[in-house]
Amino acid sequence: MKRRRTALVSLTALLAAAVTALPAAPAGAEETEQVRNGTFDNGTESWWASSNVTAAVTDGRLCADAPGGTANRWDAAVGQNDITLVAGESYRFSFTATGTPADHVVRAIVGLSVAPYDTYHEVSPQLSVSGNTYSYTFTSPVDTTQGQVGFQLGGTPDAWRFCVDDVSLLGGVAPEPYEPDTGPRVRVNQVGYLPSGPKNATVVTDATSPLRWQLKNDRGRVVAHGRSEPRGVDASSGQNVHSIDFGRYGKRGEGYTLVADGETSRPFDIGTAAYERLRTDSAKYYYTQRSGTPISDELRPGYGRPAGHVGVAPNRGDTEVPCQPNVCDYTLDVSGGWYDAGDHGKYVVNGGISTWELLSTYERSLHARTGEPSKLGDGTLAIPESGNKVPDILDEVRWELDFLLKMQVPQGQPLASMAHHKIHDEAWTGLPLLPGDDPQKRELHPPTTAATLNLAATAAQAARLYRPYDREFAAKALDAARTAWAAALAHPDVLADESDGIGGGAYPDSRVDDEFYWAAAELYLTTGERDFREYVLNSPVHTADIFGPLGFDWARTAAAARLDLATVPNRLPGRDQVRRSVVQGADKYLATLKAHPYGMPYAPENNVYDWGSSHQILNNAVVLATAYDITGASKYRDGALQSMDYILGRNALNMSYVTGYGEVNAHNQHSRWYAKQLDPSLPAPPDGTLSGGPNSNIQDPYAQSKLQGCVAQFCFIDDIQSWSTNEHTINWNAALARMASFVADQG
Repeated sequence: MKRRRTALVSLTALLAAAVTALPAAPAGAEETEQVRNGTFDNGTESWWASSNVTAAVTDGRLCADAPGGTANRWDAAVGQNDITLVAGESYRFSFTATGTPADHVVRAIVGLSVAPYDTYHEVSPQLSVSGNTYSYTFTSPVDTTQGQVGFQLGGTPDAWRFCVDDVSLLGGVAPEPYEPDTGPRVRVNQVGYLPSGPKNATVVTDATSPLRWQLKNDRGRVVAHGRSEPRGVDASSGQNVHSIDFGRYGKRGEGYTLVADGETSRPFDIGTAAYERLRTDSAKYYYTQRSGTPISDELRPGYGRPAGHVGVAPNRGDTEVPCQPNVCDYTLDVSGGWYDAGDHGKYVVNGGISTWELLSTYERSLHARTGEPSKLGDGTLAIPESGNKVPDILDEVRWELDFLLKMQVPQGQPLASMAHHKIHDEAWTGLPLLPGDDPQKRELHPPTTAATLNLAATAAQAARLYRPYDREFAAKALDAARTAWAAALAHPDVLADESDGIGGGAYPDSRVDDEFYWAAAELYLTTGERDFREYVLNSPVHTADIFGPLGFDWARTAAAARLDLATVPNRLPGRDQVRRSVVQGADKYLATLKAHPYGMPYAPENNVYDWGSSHQILNNAVVLATAYDITGASKYRDGALQSMDYILGRNALNMSYVTGYGEVNAHNQHSRWYAKQLDPSLPAPPDGTLSGGPNSNIQDPYAQSKLQGCVAQFCFIDDIQSWSTNEHTINWNAALARMASFVADQG
């Protein structure tokens, strides 16, 4: 999402020491050492240590005694400031190090020693396990004489000793080429195909004539065969490819492989069980994103943690949050809700689209021909509320809805009933960092029209869906939706500041006509009232072509209104045309899918993949799925099903973008608490977590150091540092949950 620049916290605030910076070296210069006294021949000259660390040279090495009981990595550190970095130049960062006791993890960084404390390269080797000598190559994204080399030693319960020698940052080295391991050239959906659904694969090959292919079962027996279809060069990958269609074979089984051009695909199943698991796993993701409550290790083994932001040390939490300076003079209890992504922020506009898509997943189950409400019912998600006779998905979404309602400006205040845009830390925090250890002050940011309309839309939708289970809450939600709508009409152009991106994403949106349309549609569907009906019918958005190549998202919400008007029972005049417009949008996505050698409904202009491309593909598939619900035409069902193939492995990188699904899957998403890559004591993201996927703009320094010149599908790296290609977010997972539920229903 085009919303954030995540800085990894520097150590400088802890430190004192500096010497004159070296002059910048021109790009392409001979190899130049940037670290001074890296062999410690001159004792500790040019090196600092934080006040709680005792550091001295012992046997020719710098040895630092770090205390136990610190909360964060950066709470104890040693390092050197005034490092010169040149934009576009490659550097080799190397050192030897040991830890006593053994097996400790050190976080070694090269970054900026002044605000905003960006980190340009970081590694976290487990000392004496991964060897004692470490060497890494990266490319600097900036020119600066205020760089820093640091070794972070904190965040451990017990004291330990870190010893380091031969620290080097050598500039002018040849860049280390990054070549992803894409495995076998036969690319399949590594999770599985439905017995009665389409089955397609892609072969990367130099061949220009059709190739023989064989489908083999788990015993190696050939059960189907045929010839591939040459497709030429795929613009989204730069690869020459063929397509394989083995859809006529439908026998259930596990461990199938596809063989073509001397290559054997990764294994996959034919069946429905994996999608039933994915339906629940993708929705269970939200429980471990909860703010303001402990996460039960009994319910989520390995993911238990204390409550975050509950008004206790080390921060004031979210129970009494002040505004940014000069924004308001009150505080609000905005506890609860879901952490938005890999950071600890909570954002109304992204919470809104996430809430809508999850509620719509449930609402579809009530109205669609293949819907199964029991699959999302009480007891399906193993959450604390399970067993209360309310569908679990509604219980989970209620956690976010309660937070959204708290974000309204109180009566009697300026901009009363509008919604604050977001709440997050005063400054960016680093990785890893459990929510309960966040030391930063929390702040409310100004109300906006977009946030207010997100609240109006989702609260109105909630009012109709929760009414059978909690009439009091449903009435409260509808009242909030009405007051938010009136406030937005009174203040129609209060927009988020696109520069308000310190400590959290800005989420700017320069147009809110789509949010007005969406909110009016949800209020009409819930109340049937004339004023809302007339607003919908008179909105220019109502008849606009809203199904573009990038699909819908938090900043493009018109489709949320159109899809609900088409599928939720109502008496809107001209509703048949609304339904036709959805089908026409699906026709465009289906044509894109058929033309695409990798079989996906996504072809952005000039093959520039957007931030969060994986969920945009899924949301385009949602339009196909909705067209099937409207028409019953199998081509739309098959298109929606085939769209999942790309997400689950049939892509240029030959990997699944869903953690825990597929033989090779993304599992190092950018996150402060799913941070196993940085700290082995922390978990990886839970199964069913969607990665953002390829992003042609590669905004983060780590991706920039590895992926310069990448072509569309190759603009991705499964590393926790790559927040622009590999983050997870609540709205991206909502798209996965919705499509996983649809696919499971087709079984």
